[in-house]
Order: sequence, then C-alpha cells, then structure tokens
Amino acid sequence: MRPALLHLIRRLARMLGLAGHCRAGLPEAVKASPWLTCVWQGLEPQTVWDCHAHLAGLGDGADSGIQVASRLSSPRHPILYAQYLSYINAACLEDFSGPVDENYVQRLLGQMADMPSGVKLLLLAFDHFHDDSGQPQPEASTFHVPDAYACKLAKTYPQFFEWAASIHPYRPDAVDRLEEAAAKGARAVKWLPAAQNIDPADTRCAAFYAALARLDLPLIIHCGKEQAVHNDKLHYGNPLLLRPALETGARMVVAHCASSGDDADLDHGGRTRKSSFHLFARLMEEPAWNGRLFGDISAITLRNRKPEIIKTLLQRKDWHARLLNGSDYPLPGILPIVSPDALARAGLLPREAVPDLKILREYNPLYFDLAVKRNLDWQGDHFLPQVFATRSFFAGKSG
Repeated sequence: MRPALLHLIRRLARMLGLAGHCRAGLPEAVKASPWLTCVWQGLEPQTVWDCHAHLAGLGDGADSGIQVASRLSSPRHPILYAQYLSYINAACLEDFSGPVDENYVQRLLGQMADMPSGVKLLLLAFDHFHDDSGQPQPEASTFHVPDAYACKLAKTYPQFFEWAASIHPYRPDAVDRLEEAAAKGARAVKWLPAAQNIDPADTRCAAFYAALARLDLPLIIHCGKEQAVHNDKLHYGNPLLLRPALETGARMVVAHCASSGDDADLDHGGRTRKSSFHLFARLMEEPAWNGRLFGDISAITLRNRKPEIIKTLLQRKDWHARLLNGSDYPLPGILPIVSPDALARAGLLPREAVPDLKILREYNPLYFDLAVKRNLDWQGDHFLPQVFATRSFFAGKSG
C-alpha cells in the first residue's frame, strides 16, 4: 500500500467527517484551557506512563521489521482493510514524507513533545501467531512488531518511550527470550491471545509465568471481545483463564478491563455467558489476587463500551490502586469511535469541556485521551491520580 494512497484516503475520510484535521503545536488558548490544566492537579508528570500504545506501520521502514497480513492491506478483505486503514490514518501521516513506519514514530514524538517533561509511552511489540508446537506462522498472523524495533525506539528516545516485549509462551526458547528482553529493559510483556493462539490456562504457559514472577515483569493481556481478529480462538480472551497465571505469583494486567464482549462462565460449567467485564470484576473481588490482578483503562471511552462500565470503574475507589491508564493509541485519533459529546450526554463529562477537548484532539490525540479520562466524573466520582501514576508499577526499584 503506497503512502500516497493512505494520504488520499485520509483526506476523503476527513471530508466525510470520519477523520479530524491533523494539527501540530498546541495553541496557547488550548494549553490554558481549564479542562487541560486540571490534568496535572495532584499528578507529577514524571510518574505518568501511558501503558498501552501500539506501534504500527506498513513495514516500509528500513529497520522496523513490521509485517502486516495481506488480508489487512488488500481491498479484497474490505472490513479488515477498512479497520487497518483507520488505524494507520489515525496517526495523521499526510503531512509527512518518507516511509509510513518512520512517520508514525515522528507523529508520536510530536505529541509527546506537547506534554510536560517526564511523561512516557510504553510501546508494545507484537509477536506472531504460533502453532501448537510453538512455531511462528507469519501467514496466519494479523500483524507483527518485533521486540527489537520497540526496544530500539525506547533506547533512541528514552525521554519519551519505554517498551514492552511480546513473546509467545509456546516457543521452545520463550523463557530465554523473556530473560533477554528483561535484560534489555523491557517493562512488560504483551499478549493478544486470540490473535496469537495463546490459551492462557494451558500448562505450556507455566514456565513462562514462573519466569515473569521471578523477573517481576507484568503481563498485559487482552481479555474480552477482540474486534480485529476473525478466527476460532476468541474464547482465549476469557478473564477466568487467568487463574493459573495468577497462582504462580505473576502480575496480570487485563487490557481494557475486559470492557467489551462476553464469555462462558467457566466457574459454573460454561453453560451460561456473562459479560467479560463481569468475569473480570469477579476476579478482582477474589482476595487471593490482590496485588497480582490489575486492569488497564485503555479503550473504555470508545463508543462501543457501555457507559455503565465507566461509571462502575469511577465508583470503585477500592480498585483504583489496581487500575492503570493507557490510551490504546492510535485509537483516540479515530474520530467516530471516541465521542466527547456522547460521554457528556451520558453524564460522564461536563458539557462545558466538550469544545476544548474536541479542539485538543485535532492537535494531540494522546493528550486528548488523557484529558478526557482526567475529566470523567459520575456523580462526584472520578479516577484518582494514582490511576495515572503508573511508573512505579512498571519501573519498580529500577525506575
């Protein structure tokens, strides 16, 4: 897919109201908005690490190693093609020249430069789909972002980036690769079970979980419905499958707090289904997992999430020490799927905040996502600052 085609598609999307204008350099009026300045009340910027930021591209960079499945980059698969185009286009690349992979990073750097010094992103690598013997299957993979690329960016821009490895646990060398990643500064590991063919409850994962616990590296794992995968592995996103991992002492971070979809209630024979969030909440209520089970709040403000879930998360102050902020970038830049107006209609945002937040998104979707979540409120309940002060969780004594 040529960059020029991406730019044309984005311009058409903007004309149809599906994409916003891509601006750079926050105006002083935006910086002075009370809905932006309140972001930092009670919060030190150097403690803020966005724990869920994706690397994406077309694999056209000299050394990125990014691979994209042909079904995502071909009009022959229109739904997947549209999804990936929206993903890439959200990064606002039409003002750049050169490889898309590099432009994606440049756009990230520009957004980070708008924020106070010390704020960082945790960049997520993404391993291949592997077969049951632990062999990578590139042709079955949705996309691939190598550990080496995420690591390189974190080393090149240490003032802005940290990185998370992605290692399939069925690989014969999985533990060795995990130890290598930890030695190179990885702060976490990222799995998307349905897209990678990982059964979190499989005994083949046990040695990997034990190594995670020994190395004190958290696992960020997608639970609940997965929109970008179409296969027979979707049941691997059931939060209840995490119990074997939790029993090893490893720390589990449930991406998006499992806020979308439903799963079989395995605690009652799997005969009925419950919302994935309900099953996540059940695990959060089990005392044994306090200090081991966490949730990230990335994507909870998307329009396909129920406002009741946001309200619950805001009200559960007893969970806030176990919630971690992430943006799921570049999704906040996809205009239709995050609506400040809809959040205001649900009583979750002050209506007065909406105009400034919408302007902010045109300049900086990352900052926009943070500002929206810092302004969320339900009947006086809001996210405590500790939800956003994530550095200590990922850096520990080394950070």
